[in-house]
Amino acid sequence: MTRIFSGIKPTGHLTLGNYLGALRQWVESDQHRAEAIFCVVDLHALTVDHDPARVRRLSRQAATLMLAAGLDPTLCTLFVQSHVDEHTRLSYLLECTASDGEMRRMIQYKEKSVRERETGGSVRLSLLTYPVLMAADILAYGADEVPVGDDQAQHVELTRDLAVRFNQRYGQTFTVPRAVLPPVAARVMDLQDPTSKMGKSHAETSGIVYLLDEPDVVRRKVMRAVTDSGAEVAYDRAAKPGVTNLLELLAACTGKEPGELAAGYSSYGALKKDTADAVVELLRPVRERHAELCADPAYVDGVLRDGARRARELARPTVDAAYRAIGLLPAR
Repeated sequence: MTRIFSGIKPTGHLTLGNYLGALRQWVESDQHRAEAIFCVVDLHALTVDHDPARVRRLSRQAATLMLAAGLDPTLCTLFVQSHVDEHTRLSYLLECTASDGEMRRMIQYKEKSVRERETGGSVRLSLLTYPVLMAADILAYGADEVPVGDDQAQHVELTRDLAVRFNQRYGQTFTVPRAVLPPVAARVMDLQDPTSKMGKSHAETSGIVYLLDEPDVVRRKVMRAVTDSGAEVAYDRAAKPGVTNLLELLAACTGKEPGELAAGYSSYGALKKDTADAVVELLRPVRERHAELCADPAYVDGVLRDGARRARELARPTVDAAYRAIGLLPAR
């Protein structure tokens, strides 16, 4: 059976972009068709300045929302990254395989390091090296596929490069994975800035729909979404990014094609109303299930504990093999 791995970083409240770009695909397809491993990658949240209590709170919230969205622990493995030591064990070996130039060419490092310097902060070494930890997350489990948004595809390419290089230098150890992108809404854009991704950790939140937003908040954000000059409703990312973003959201919610939807509208207002209604209905069962899970924290704890145990059992043979292959003396 195909094995897949993917994760969510707890750097902010999960958004509609997280759901449409990743979670829904995991729930509706991936956990049924493959041996699926899903992770709250909390170690990645430490690459920038952070509040420890907030990281813990958001890690638990992310895991709870993943369950609320429909991940079934009888079908998949769900756990928290820091609960499985194999991730950090393997990361160092891959740091010894990667090059400084590769790390500095990563787009997210370039963007985030600039933002850190502009705000007067220092750039942590972990921000430079975290793509290697991401590679370890994937390679430890022998994943064949990595479902990602298009902004993460570069990291999967790095993972592939490191796996091939390690295998060539030290012997066949890792499966070389491939990225799998969802066909629609792979990158949901901010409603107030449709040229930018709808991100969890943006300071300006008026264009971000969070999974736990109340229905009236969702409607207000969608109805206030930035559109474009002219009155024509057309699906054209370059000429009409705002309208295109709304059409892609509505398409993702309804299963229809964005271009076909555009032909049915003569005004931005009608498009916004239908999109708002569709998003509210899409998120309703997630919010309701999240409330139920929050009332039963012992269940969530048990899922994460069992998931970490299964993850260790899956990862340890591969990581131990990598230690032997690279030349480290086995413990006796």
